[in-house]
Amino acid sequence: MNQQPVRVYADYVCPFCYLGHAAFDQYCKQRKEPLEAEWHPFDLRSQQRRPDGSIDESVETGKDEAYFEEAKKNVQRLADKYGVEMAQPLAKEVDSYSAQRVALRAREEQPDSFEQFHRSVFDALWEEGTDISDPTVLASLAGEAGLPAGFVEETLADETTKSTLEATFDEARQQRITGVPTFVYGEHAARGAVPPEQLRRLVEGN
Repeated sequence: MNQQPVRVYADYVCPFCYLGHAAFDQYCKQRKEPLEAEWHPFDLRSQQRRPDGSIDESVETGKDEAYFEEAKKNVQRLADKYGVEMAQPLAKEVDSYSAQRVALRAREEQPDSFEQFHRSVFDALWEEGTDISDPTVLASLAGEAGLPAGFVEETLADETTKSTLEATFDEARQQRITGVPTFVYGEHAARGAVPPEQLRRLVEGN
């Protein structure tokens, strides 16, 4: 009997999502049976998102320097706990919108290449400090993942990929997902970069 996947709502620019994936991988290594993670996009910068997908930096988010300093401390604490090395604790200037458009299309049309691309976007940002909002960076990652030549350019030139992505953001809101990462299994959910043992309880119920 195949086990249902864990739905993971995440945004590439969220360091806690990267750390949450690390915790999920550690939990999976402890299991005898394989377990899949099913990625669902989420937009951390939705408050600042213009209709055309660009960011309006003038919109106040309510997150001041004290908030970001505390976030940095929490990122470092969890990175130490999970044994993860990160090139940077935060990526406030990076926008994931284009990366999520490409990843979502890859998930639907090129499933054999999706997982490698998806992981490589996270790794490029958090392990290498690379700007994943740069289409040339995405094209390089796409090529390494085995996506067809021109896949990134075609995706970003196609306005329907914006509406498709926005629809998935709407679905997340309808599911009452208000922050990421959020792990959902059956009727239960765990929010945040929770440790492997908490993911085990989520999935196994004990």
